[in-house]
Amino acid sequence: MTSLHADEAFLDHYQFTHDPFASRVPGFKFYPAQRKSVLGQLHHLARYSQLLLVVSGPEGGGKTLLRQALVASTNKQTVHSVVLSAKGAADPVSALRLVAQGLQVQRGEIPSILAQVGQLALTGQEVYVLVDDAEDLSDAALASLLKLAAGNAEGRPHVFLFAESGMLSRLEQLAAGEECFHVIELQPYSEEETREYLALRLEGAGQGIELLSDELIADIHEQSGGWPGVINQVARESLVEAMLARRDNASRKGFAFSLPRKHVLALLVVSVGVVAAWLMQGRVVHEVEAPVIAQLPLGQAPSPEVVEAPAAAGQAAPAIQFEGANQPLPLPLVGEAQPVIREPLAQAAGLTGAEEADVAGSVSAADVVAAPAVVATPAVAPAAAPTPVPVKAAPVAVPAPAPVVAKPQVPAVAAKPAATGNWYATQSASRFTLQILGARSESAAQAFVREHGGEYRYFKKQHQGRPLYVVTYGSFATRAAAQAALRALPAKVQAGKPWPRNFAGIQQEMMQAR
Repeated sequence: MTSLHADEAFLDHYQFTHDPFASRVPGFKFYPAQRKSVLGQLHHLARYSQLLLVVSGPEGGGKTLLRQALVASTNKQTVHSVVLSAKGAADPVSALRLVAQGLQVQRGEIPSILAQVGQLALTGQEVYVLVDDAEDLSDAALASLLKLAAGNAEGRPHVFLFAESGMLSRLEQLAAGEECFHVIELQPYSEEETREYLALRLEGAGQGIELLSDELIADIHEQSGGWPGVINQVARESLVEAMLARRDNASRKGFAFSLPRKHVLALLVVSVGVVAAWLMQGRVVHEVEAPVIAQLPLGQAPSPEVVEAPAAAGQAAPAIQFEGANQPLPLPLVGEAQPVIREPLAQAAGLTGAEEADVAGSVSAADVVAAPAVVATPAVAPAAAPTPVPVKAAPVAVPAPAPVVAKPQVPAVAAKPAATGNWYATQSASRFTLQILGARSESAAQAFVREHGGEYRYFKKQHQGRPLYVVTYGSFATRAAAQAALRALPAKVQAGKPWPRNFAGIQQEMMQAR
């Protein structure tokens, strides 16, 4: 849901006037009790403290929103605010130049800036310098801002840095033990504050909090940790997943007819191939014709009148006796088709359906039939035939019993876990699974599934124009059930930060990857 078309579909589906969870919405204000307290503390420190002020919190913790509230709540007649972002001014020269521009000073140097601050103080105006994304500042830029905050006899501005907590250790090193800055650490929202925040976001876009169930609000709060930027991200993803699930359920019946033509043709070709393979399983293989050889009892001389002759039409077949069998079987006549007993080699080796595909490429297509030893009967029943022509008697070689042809043993083949796309397609779009990891190499995903087994599976998607193999765990009726299962996973798996997602999004990604 990153394209313009997807954004429009999201807004149309929920009838939003704008994206309620955009990072910056003009005119949006939300100050819960704890943030109002922090705002009041900032105003107090700016009035009475001589130190640089730092507001710290994680990414998405609401630092920018608090900075906007600080500027909006100041008296414009008595406070001149200069706002800059360290993303475009990380070095000291750029940072001081932007401060000078905000104060209409020609030279971006500390003495010139402090002189202008002193002139504004004579007119009853204080100067606030507010720096967003201050964690991007270089150490040299931080040192320059510390000097600026210290001021001189001419003037002293109030410098506010809004930064992630990692910057504090750098400031402490620059301060060298001196007390030259004060830190205010932001706290996450409570669940009730998260509800109020979501309600205000949705109302600003033309909808209400009833769009989200109590269970979903609790889940959003748990996943986001109560930080407003992450609340926006998780809430938007949850609504997008719900939208896709509804659309999938509505279009499931007409799914085949909505596919592109090339996909429909591909399905037809595959279907024809499957039917052809099924029909070929029952084909009859004809043996090469061979003459019938009459066999005499061992040790008996042949009669001079015995000749080799073709069997008469309609003649009953001579019987042969199998060792250990109670009933004689008919001996095939010359030219008569004989069915061959067939057995798939993969099944004979004890392989599963998924493994059979790997074996098929390396084993010959002809099946091997095991036959029991044959014991020749002592006499052949005479048949009505034309008067035999006397021929010179010749010794008849008595063939040895037919050797047993053993079926070759097919070596066991180590199975590779196959991408279980069909399994994902059979899951209800409203159910959830746990996304464990993504790998560029299919062998890596297979190795992970093989190692852990159980309910681990993987599917293929496209990510940044390249295949990505995503490993998932289980199938759960609700997001809450998936969350409960996540906490029961091994610590090694949990270290990868698994997260619940529903099958609607997975099924759409698999369709796009085809």
